[in-house]
Amino acid sequence: MAQRSSAEIRNSIEANRAELAVSIEKLRGEVAELTDWRAQLQRHRKEVLIGAAVAGFLVGSVLIGRRRGRRR
Repeated sequence: MAQRSSAEIRNSIEANRAELAVSIEKLRGEVAELTDWRAQLQRHRKEVLIGAAVAGFLVGSVLIGRRRGRRR
């Protein structure tokens, strides 16, 4: 195994630090994008509206069913 000089080790450490800093910034950007709920709603507007309509229908059906059960 070849021995590295102190300067080579320092340069390697600095290169790793720089690469890590770039990776962290990229990760921060990805996390910010994924956790932006307003942007997610904009991208998936159709699916959200369909889900809300289905949920409203189900809740309405349950409430109507309970009301009919009380009258009997």
